[in-house]
Amino acid sequence: MLLPRILTALVLLALAIPAIFFAPVWVWGLFSLSFLAVGAWEWSRLLDPARSSRSVALGLLGVGLCLLVARESGWMSALHGAPLLALAAFFWVGFAGARLRHHQSRGGGAALAAILLLACWLALYELRRLGPEVLITAMAIVWIADVGAYFAGKAFGRRKLAPSISPGKSWEGAVAGAVLVIFLGVGAALHDGLAAALPARMYSEWGPFIASMVLGGLVALSIVGDLHESLLKRQAGVKDSGRLLPGHGGVLDRIDALLPTMPVILLLHLMLR
Repeated sequence: MLLPRILTALVLLALAIPAIFFAPVWVWGLFSLSFLAVGAWEWSRLLDPARSSRSVALGLLGVGLCLLVARESGWMSALHGAPLLALAAFFWVGFAGARLRHHQSRGGGAALAAILLLACWLALYELRRLGPEVLITAMAIVWIADVGAYFAGKAFGRRKLAPSISPGKSWEGAVAGAVLVIFLGVGAALHDGLAAALPARMYSEWGPFIASMVLGGLVALSIVGDLHESLLKRQAGVKDSGRLLPGHGGVLDRIDALLPTMPVILLLHLMLR
């Protein structure tokens, strides 16, 4: 199982790194949009395997392409996407936690899935427009929190975070992931090459205390996204969201924590302008 996981990760990196660092922004837009469209297909299948999921994926792809053309042509700005980002953030901050507590991940159906995935894609695209380092730093918040939580949970985890949804997660791991993100966020804020990234901008404008609290909140949102997808799979009776990525499962399994965090991070960037 380890070899397919490593090979899949290498292939993804071989595709993503040139698209992020060397290609025109629209190439990353197309690459990430295609990825999120597959996620829409997987989410629809988790909701109802008997129904065709292609319409949701194609709809997301079509709307995303229209937004991409409009943005690249100068017909719209980042602020025009703010209502969609705010709608997604409102769901994740205001309603996702209650859905987890009540073990209800299916409300809203495919329409909600499409909105949340489209908002995540728009955030990924706009963050890349701000700079490769801005996008990588944003995603690194999620990755660092996940890695820190995994190893700390393995070593020290005692109290289960959500045993009926994801038994492997612990409160100790979640706290350790947040502390690691905050600690590395200080380092990122002091690095000249990351001056345009979110940690540096928050530390400069809002000070270390508020910036640290926001980073901790982003870690909490990433956990909510992870748990929401875990609950969705549990209620669908499957282990993985799909089989596209050998050793990793499906696309949703890789982006679940990005779904709530990327729109919020882009909104924070727009606020700090």
